[in-house]
Amino acid sequence: MMTSTIFLSLLLALLPCVQSEITLIQPEAETGHPGGSLSLTCKTSGFNLGSSSMYWIRQVPGQGLEWIVYYYSSSSNNYAPAIKDRFTASKDTSNNIFALEMRSVKIDDTAIYYCATVPWVEIYTKPPWTTKLTFGSGTRLTVIPGQKSIVKPKLSAFYPPKSSSKDAVQAAVCLASDFFPKDISLRLAFGDKPKADVTRPSVLKPDE
Repeated sequence: MMTSTIFLSLLLALLPCVQSEITLIQPEAETGHPGGSLSLTCKTSGFNLGSSSMYWIRQVPGQGLEWIVYYYSSSSNNYAPAIKDRFTASKDTSNNIFALEMRSVKIDDTAIYYCATVPWVEIYTKPPWTTKLTFGSGTRLTVIPGQKSIVKPKLSAFYPPKSSSKDAVQAAVCLASDFFPKDISLRLAFGDKPKADVTRPSVLKPDE
C-alpha cells in the first residue's frame, strides 16, 4: 500500500512537467488550387504519437471550429462527411509527424487547420468529459482559383448591304469570341476614324 501511494504521488508530481513538454508544430501557411492536392503536416514531440489519439480541426473564416478528422490508426479513425473520401490522415511515427493528405480541394476548404491531441495525463487523471485538447498553432490554407493563359480573341466583321436610301439605318457588327480573360475593349472604325468604343468587363466564377 505504501509503495502504491508513493508511486501515485510521484506520478502526480511529474504530470505538469510531462504536459508542458507537448508541442505540435505546424507550417504557418499553405496554398492550393481547386481540384489539386496538397499535404498539411504537424510535427509532434513530448508524447508517443503512435499510441495517441489525434485530430484535425478547422476554422473557416467567420465561422466556429469544425471537427473533420479523428485518427488513432489506419483501422481506427473517423472523418467528417464534408471531407470524407477526399482527405486522408496518417502518422509517420519514425519522424513524429501527423499528416493530412488533401485531394480534390475546393474553394470552400479555405480555412485554418489545427492538429490536436489529448495528453495522456488528461486521459488518466480526469473524467472523460473534462479532458481538454492541446492544439497546434494552425496552418492557414488558402485555395486560390487557377489562372488561365491569355488567349487573343477571334474577330469577325459583318457589314450591312449597300442601300440606295439615304435615310436607311445601317449597322456594322464585330464579333469577338474564344478569348480569355473575358475583359475586352473593341474600337469600331470606318477608315482611320474611330466611331465607337465598346468595353465588356468580365464576371468570372471563383473556379474559372
